[in-house]
Amino acid sequence: MFDYLNSIWAYREEILIRSSEHLILVAISMTVAILIGIPLGILITRKPKLARPIIGVANAIQTIPSLAIFGFLLTVPLIGGIGKTPAIVALILYALLPLIRNTYTGIKNVDPAIREAAKGMGMSDRQILFQVEIPLATGIIIAGVRVATVICVGIATIGAAIGAGGLGEFIFRGLSTVNNDLIVAGAIPAALIALGLDFALGWLENRLTKQRKRKKRFDRQFALILGLLTFAIVVLMAISSQQTPQTTTQTPQITTNQITIGSKNFTEQLILGEILAREIEAQTNLQVDRKLNLGGTFIAHKAVVAGEIDGYVEYTGTAFTGILERKPITNPQEVYKQVKQAYLQKFNLEVMQSLGFENTFAILIRRQDAEKLNLKTISDVAKYTPQWKAGFGYEFLDREDGFPNLAKTYNLKFSQPPQAMDLGLTYRALAEKQVDLIAGDSTNGLIAALNLFMLEDDRKYFPPYQAVPIFNKNTLEKYPEVAEAIAQLAGKISAEEMRQMNYQVDRQSRRVEEVAENFLKSEGLLR
Repeated sequence: MFDYLNSIWAYREEILIRSSEHLILVAISMTVAILIGIPLGILITRKPKLARPIIGVANAIQTIPSLAIFGFLLTVPLIGGIGKTPAIVALILYALLPLIRNTYTGIKNVDPAIREAAKGMGMSDRQILFQVEIPLATGIIIAGVRVATVICVGIATIGAAIGAGGLGEFIFRGLSTVNNDLIVAGAIPAALIALGLDFALGWLENRLTKQRKRKKRFDRQFALILGLLTFAIVVLMAISSQQTPQTTTQTPQITTNQITIGSKNFTEQLILGEILAREIEAQTNLQVDRKLNLGGTFIAHKAVVAGEIDGYVEYTGTAFTGILERKPITNPQEVYKQVKQAYLQKFNLEVMQSLGFENTFAILIRRQDAEKLNLKTISDVAKYTPQWKAGFGYEFLDREDGFPNLAKTYNLKFSQPPQAMDLGLTYRALAEKQVDLIAGDSTNGLIAALNLFMLEDDRKYFPPYQAVPIFNKNTLEKYPEVAEAIAQLAGKISAEEMRQMNYQVDRQSRRVEEVAENFLKSEGLLR
């Protein structure tokens, strides 16, 4: 427990920043959801025929997995893409059901005798609603707000998968690096926020219920609470806009020019994204916004095509088979040439020179199994797969260069379908004997750290996977100095250097920013 508390203390500054981002997401989402949900709940008390379809739709939304909602919103114009906007839209959708249902239930459960008495006094329907029904239903309505708020706090952590920020950043980084400290650093503050908001709203529910007969005092209290909440949101937004979790060693430059660097959601990508960002900051007068840890290949690709990020690092084999959907070939130069031409023609993206290393898929087993059974190649394991379990990342199960064609090439026949899981979890699952074979990354530091063994691709199934920066062509035309800065990284990173940087983050718990900065300094690229 003390170790976890020390870990949280080590990340205290970033936790404050991520917590403020988390609270802002929840506050904006809940404000909009309340403005939509409570009026809808009131409407269906006046239009009973609408009750079933409206509550039915809200119920249906609740059954959709949150990741599916985020994935769907990636392609929706205006409210989709990456960042905070789609996350807020998703949170609003999930918050509607308890707000609508509790408002409807609270008003419908008002004693009919009280309603008839109000009518007998000559009160209009509007007066009955605002002076009788809503005050009597306040407790149930606030209870709905409590439930919706706690739901929002929990689901907001998943928003980090599409670059929305918040405490989910820690959790996804922890999953990708198999680092429990990072997971705890995100999970405990999120839990505390949920408990704190639930307690505060519970107190408010009790106060408003007790004071409902004293309307003037109720109005003053409500106005005061609303004012305080508004003030808190403004303060948090100011803090969030003035601080970033990244640090730089260079002197800040006064400029309004800014570009955005993205990355996928595993350690190597976080490091490479930070290296690109720091190199641009060091060699140009541009400010760099970071949207790292976006998710898989297709999320990052859509983001750079749409201009939501300006650049990120991709792998040629992934671009060739995953994005362009072409059959794998083994010639590195030909793969690079075709990817460069196709990306420019189809997506207006510039594929730059390789950073110097290749990160191919690595078919991994436990070293003790390799030594015990004398396994060296992927062909060697074919006769054991009927007794083994496999675990793969989601992308690998569907890609052209993924599991289906790998199984055909090597005649791999597992007794049950491979277990699908987050790529970062596959290493831990293999080490802890939950699965017996996985597809990892050849430069991952966890291979050595967890005593895993990489099988030789003896039939040359996998295409080359050179790490190449990919930038939106419009960005390079607007800021030609970016291309000059990135060109200085060409050929600078070897596979062993990348493996060491991954190891420093994964096993030595060093910060991504520190590792990236040290590499650039060692190459003389950082002023």
